[in-house]
Amino acid sequence: MNSLLKLSARCLRSGSAVFLSRPAEGRACLASARFLCAAADVQKTLGDMVKKDKVVVFIKGTPAQPMCGFSNAVVQILRMHGVDDYAAYNVLEDQELREGIKVFSNWPTIPQVYFQGEFVGGCDILLQMHQNGDLVDELKKLGIRSALLDAEKDSK
Repeated sequence: MNSLLKLSARCLRSGSAVFLSRPAEGRACLASARFLCAAADVQKTLGDMVKKDKVVVFIKGTPAQPMCGFSNAVVQILRMHGVDDYAAYNVLEDQELREGIKVFSNWPTIPQVYFQGEFVGGCDILLQMHQNGDLVDELKKLGIRSALLDAEKDSK
C-alpha cells in the first residue's frame, strides 16, 4: 500500500474525515476530505523527515546510484566535503513523496537539500555554495567539518 493510502487510512480511522456536501449535485464528497486530510498528513510527515537528520536530500535514485545528473552532482558535492552521514530519499520510488516535497518546499524541482530541517535549495544552490565557500561555513554550523579543509592543509 503506498504512503498516501496509509495516511488516508490513518486519517479516516482517527475520525477526521469530513463530508463536504454539494447541494447543486445532490451528493456528498468524502474523497475530497480524504485527500485534504492525507495532504495535511503528508506535509507533517515531510516536516518530520527533514528534521530527522542534520542533512537530508530528496534525490532521483540513491547516493550509490543517482538516476539523474543533478542528483549525482548533489551526491558528489556532499562526498567532496566528506558528508557521508545524511538521509537520502529516492523520490522515484514514491510519486506522493515526489510531488509532496515540491509542495512542502515550494520548490518545483528535484533534488532538494535540507540542513537542520531548513530548505537550502536544489543542485544549483548547493553548487553555488560549494563554489563560493559558503557550504564549508554552513556545514560548520551543523557541526560537520568539511573534508576540503583537510585537503587544503595537506596540499600546503
